[in-house]
Amino acid sequence: MNNSPDHLNPSSRFNEEHALSRARRDAVTRQLPTGSVIDRLEKSADAPTGVRFVGQSIAPTEGPAFISWREIHDDARAVGAALQAMGIVPGDHVAILGPTSRELMTIIRGCWLAGVASMVLPLPMRMASLDAFIESTRSRIRHGEAKLVLIDDQLAAFYQTIPGDPPTLPMASVMPGPGKPSGERLELPANDPERLVILQYTSGSTSEPKGVMIPDRVLTANVDASCAAAELDTNEVMVSWLPLYHDMGLVGFLSIPMLNGVQLVQAAPQDFMAHPGHWMQWISDWKGTATAGPNFSWVLATRALKRATDLDLSSLTLALSGAEPVDPQAVEAFVKAAEPFGLSAGSIFPAFGMAEVAIGGAFPPRYRGLKCDNVDRIVMERDRIARPVSAADDEVTVRRLPLLGKAVPGLEMKVVDPTTREVLPERHVGELLLRGTSVTPGYYKRPDATREMFYEGWLCTGDLAYLLEGELVICGRIKDVIIVGGRNVFPEDIERAVGEIEGVRAGNVIAFGVDGYKGKETVIVVAEVKADNLDSVREAIHHSALEVSGLPPRDIMLVKPGTLPKTSSGKLQRAKCRELYLANELELVV
Repeated sequence: MNNSPDHLNPSSRFNEEHALSRARRDAVTRQLPTGSVIDRLEKSADAPTGVRFVGQSIAPTEGPAFISWREIHDDARAVGAALQAMGIVPGDHVAILGPTSRELMTIIRGCWLAGVASMVLPLPMRMASLDAFIESTRSRIRHGEAKLVLIDDQLAAFYQTIPGDPPTLPMASVMPGPGKPSGERLELPANDPERLVILQYTSGSTSEPKGVMIPDRVLTANVDASCAAAELDTNEVMVSWLPLYHDMGLVGFLSIPMLNGVQLVQAAPQDFMAHPGHWMQWISDWKGTATAGPNFSWVLATRALKRATDLDLSSLTLALSGAEPVDPQAVEAFVKAAEPFGLSAGSIFPAFGMAEVAIGGAFPPRYRGLKCDNVDRIVMERDRIARPVSAADDEVTVRRLPLLGKAVPGLEMKVVDPTTREVLPERHVGELLLRGTSVTPGYYKRPDATREMFYEGWLCTGDLAYLLEGELVICGRIKDVIIVGGRNVFPEDIERAVGEIEGVRAGNVIAFGVDGYKGKETVIVVAEVKADNLDSVREAIHHSALEVSGLPPRDIMLVKPGTLPKTSSGKLQRAKCRELYLANELELVV
């Protein structure tokens, strides 16, 4: 098998594969629905498609595993009618706490049909942090002014209402059944482009939660823009295990197929985590054309593919890596493992998105595959300029950064100096700003945070980035950069290098800076380890961090597996880890 860079970045085959695939798809494509969210839900219900539930947690033990959009829609109308009978009116917010299921999907759709904003709440990540889960859940419910909380029976014992909480009912209480309102009683509200459809809480402080407001006009604009940029049409078979409390799952892989009447194969996150290879099996079994996952999920899938047999991945033409920094080596390793099963190397690529634009921000051409910019790491850290170098240069000084494509239709991008706000030329690193139809109007009941987020009508993302021939390249987060001797060291570089050390759990390393002697920032590395010889691991981390940052780490903290702080979507929390370090509360391996 040819593993040359040209093979992994298949530009030579891009046009041919693209033309053939589009010709096949255009022959039988239905027109995508238009109008408001409610208009699209009503229209998409008549599509000859639906949801297939797979995996041990949500595939039914009895009855059909495939449910048509019409059946889900009719049940959702009954949910909307039940909410209205309880006094919930258009513009209200309903919080939902439950695992991925047919019921959760139906209630979300029912909320939207009733003109009610859904607040899908994160599930507890670890039982050891149950108190923190209850605190953050209550904080979001109250801050979001939920008029009602619907909770799955499996989670009811974990969340008890106290004075000041809104009413809490089982999810089953609004599902269709004897003695409950029928869908015919639903009164569809008048269209209102400013009415919230989703209130999406970002991971962060429980004392100051941030609820991203996604009104009707923003959701529909971003769904249309994402479909256009990704060349998604009604013939797709979308395969997802992503949690529905995360924007990639809720917008990217529920809203898009649900509003467009596209076939969806839905699994639960816990089933993927228990058996990552099942993801590829679901794609093979049901001829999936589009799927997505964060970087770590592709690493797990790659390991599983090495043990797999009898898979057919030839139908997969959009395999999106997003939601966390993309490691080019992880993408290339997946391609190498998946090509024997029919995957085209052009199918998997990274893109850029964030909750503040619903989901899709920038997208490369479909079928192009991974394309990287190789830059001098030292020059970037010192001068904030992306000076191109050969990939064959010293590996330590080369930083490979994926190209994330151009802004989706309706969005504009620019990169500015974070201090002066002066627009920067190509290959100059600054803060990424966005403007356009997909941008949120702000954070709910947080005028302070909303003001900070915007500058002269542009959304300030907090991402360090540069542009290259109109395409976006992300370098890191402004707040996470470690300033060492006048250089801007990106923690991702240290974390990735340390994660390759034997005994260290890849993807479970955090690097951050703390003030040292005379106020100079120094590097701290915290790593989850599974090793007997801790001294050798510590020494290897020391040398690796020194090589990347040019400064020996002040402290190397080896902690127990599963104890690094992460968001509800699995992202590492550097600021929280720094707090735990300063408070001497890390769970060290002894």
